Amino acid sequence: MAKPLISPDAARIDACVEVLCQKGCRAVWGTIDAMERGEPLPETTHLEATEHWAVLDELKNVMAVYGRSCAPK
Repeated sequence: MAKPLISPDAARIDACVEVLCQKGCRAVWGTIDAMERGEPLPETTHLEATEHWAVLDELKNVMAVYGRSCAPK
């Protein structure tokens, strides 16, 4: 059975989300807040606008599991 192909955009989005999530729960909430404000982040500067929003959406989906319980105070 052939392995499904992942589009380059999806691979870039997944890789960026992985790097950001490795920083920990509190850091991810800070990243989400910064991305929503449109602040530049070193981890996302290489992304196209659509990829930026896809990363933000994916981070929000991941963090929905935790709620704001680990968000910075």
